Amino acid sequence: MTSPRADSLRIVLADDERMVRTALRAILTAEPDLEVVGEAATGAEAVSVVRDLTPDVVLMDVRMPEIDGIRATEQILATLPDPPRIVVVTTFENDAYVYEALRAGASGFLLKRADADALVQAVRLVAHSDTLLFPSAVRALAAEHARSRPTPPPWVAKLTARERDVLRLMATGLTNAEIAGRIGVGPATVKTHVAAVLAKTGTRDRTQAVIAAYEAGFMKES
Repeated sequence: MTSPRADSLRIVLADDERMVRTALRAILTAEPDLEVVGEAATGAEAVSVVRDLTPDVVLMDVRMPEIDGIRATEQILATLPDPPRIVVVTTFENDAYVYEALRAGASGFLLKRADADALVQAVRLVAHSDTLLFPSAVRALAAEHARSRPTPPPWVAKLTARERDVLRLMATGLTNAEIAGRIGVGPATVKTHVAAVLAKTGTRDRTQAVIAAYEAGFMKES
């Protein structure tokens, strides 16, 4: 067994196809800052492995035996005090199944046909970045599959005018620095606004906030 690499991102691979896991491992472990610490072949195994190893990022296939990637995502996020970021790995980006995984708490998704550079970038992005993974695709999924409520949830009325602006810009995939430039404030101020948006929407990251915005009908106001 190799010793853990200092300051590396710890990753768990969950896919029922061994060849897929082998290919993903080869790509990720070639990077000096990425370390695959575990694998799972079923959804139930993924939940167990993640609980034991507490990785930073999980690459989760949506269609697996025993329990699927959606249920596994829900269980991981519901039972761990500091859960990892979960990236759904899928064949079709417009699949309603993928949207359900995002609703369940996944931070983004990655196509199985993605090249090595896109895979590595996706892992780093969800772990470190203050932007969305593939924002245009997330918005397209939300616009198509969001289950809009007949009346807006209470959090919509609690947003300040500036927080509304920030949420709309978050949905476009802008970073905090880019949002700061757009609305004429400092990045630290934007970070405070983003934290307020997450708190008021009851979401843990930007992807979940954007999903909540679409389902609340908030984005139709934009």
